[in-house]
Amino acid sequence: MGGTVQSKGINRAQFLARTAAVGVAATSGAFLASGRAGAEGRTAGAKPRVANGPGLTHRGVCYEVGAGETPETGWSATRMREDLRVIKDELHAGSIAVFGDGIERLAATSCEAAERGLHIWLQPRLGDRPEREILDHLAETGRHAERLRRQGARVHLSVGCEFALYVPGIVPGDNVLERVENMLSGKFDPQLTARRLREFIARSAKVGRSVFRGRTTYGAAHGDEVDWGLFDIVSVNYYGYFPHRADHVRELMGYRRWGKPVAISEFGTCTYVGAPERGGMGWKTVDYSKPEPEVVGDLVRSERTQAAYLTDMLDVFESMDLYAAMVYTFVSPDSPHSSEPRHDLDMAGYSIVKTVRTSGGGATADWHWEPKEAFHALARHYGRARC
Repeated sequence: MGGTVQSKGINRAQFLARTAAVGVAATSGAFLASGRAGAEGRTAGAKPRVANGPGLTHRGVCYEVGAGETPETGWSATRMREDLRVIKDELHAGSIAVFGDGIERLAATSCEAAERGLHIWLQPRLGDRPEREILDHLAETGRHAERLRRQGARVHLSVGCEFALYVPGIVPGDNVLERVENMLSGKFDPQLTARRLREFIARSAKVGRSVFRGRTTYGAAHGDEVDWGLFDIVSVNYYGYFPHRADHVRELMGYRRWGKPVAISEFGTCTYVGAPERGGMGWKTVDYSKPEPEVVGDLVRSERTQAAYLTDMLDVFESMDLYAAMVYTFVSPDSPHSSEPRHDLDMAGYSIVKTVRTSGGGATADWHWEPKEAFHALARHYGRARC
C-alpha cells in the first residue's frame, strides 16, 4: 500500500496488516526486530523455574490504545477499565506498557492503571507524521506522565518505538510501507540512516527529559545501535528464537555493558505450531488482498506453543535478573478468532486473549475476548512471582 499519509498515526496492527497486504516482509538487521531460525516446540534446555530469587523486578503486558480499524474495534473506556482490572487481578501482572497515539486515550488508560496500583510504562507512538508533530505528541505525553509521577504513580516514560520504521526522514519513504520497501530493496544509505536514527533518538531523549523527571527509555528494535547513555533504562523489543536458553542469554548479555537496568519492552509469539521460529515475522501468514483476509498455508493452531514460548522466555529473563519484561500483547480486536482455520486471524496475532465476534462476524460485529492458554500460563507465572 502506498499513497497519502493518514490523518492519524498508524498502529502496529495496521502496519502488520498493510505490509502483509503488499507482500513486504520486515527483515533482520540494524533497524528491524528479527527472529532466529530453529526447531519447533519448547525451547530446548529451558526448565521451569519459580521466581524465588531476585529475578525480574517488573512483569507485565503491553496494552495498545489505538483508534482501531473500525469504531467497533477501537479503544473504549469501558472495555479498557475492565481489561485493566483483569490484568491486575486475574493475570497478576504488576506492570503495564500503555502505548499508542492520542493523548486522551494514553492519559485515560495510564490514569486507570495508576488507580489500580500498576507500574506504568507510558509510550507514545505517533507514526507517519512530521517530526515536529511526533515530538510535540511526545512532550504532551511526557507532561502527563510527570503529573502522574508527582501524584505518586509509579511510571516510566518511553520516548517511542523503532523510529526507523515510524518516523519519516530517517529512511526514505513517505509512509511505513515505502520505508520498509526501500530498506528491503537497498534503496537507502545505511550510514546516513544510522546517523539520522541516532539524531532523532537524541532529540526525543532531550524532549522527554525536558518534561519528565522520572526514568526514561526507548523501545529499540533488536540490533539497533542506540546511545543508551541518553536514557536511564536500556529497552529492547526482543522476538528472538534459539533452541537453547544459553543462546538467548548470550544474545542479550551485550545490553548489560551500559551498566543500566535492562528491560524487554516487548516479547511474544503467534498462536500456531512453528510460530516461535519465525520470531518477529510470525504475523506474515495472512493474505489481506482478498475481500475477507485469509490465512496462508496449512497452519495448525496451537495455543500451547504460544504459552510455552512465553514462559520459556520469562524463565530466561528471570535467570538473568533483568529489570522488566512486557508480553506483547494483551488483545488484538482487529485479528479475530474463527473456528474456520482459513479465517482464524488470531493465529497470526500475538495477543494472549482471543477476540471473538458475536454478531455476524463482519467488520462492524460486536465482540468480546476469551483467555488463551498463554493468559493462564502467564497468570500462574506472575502469581508465583508475587508470593
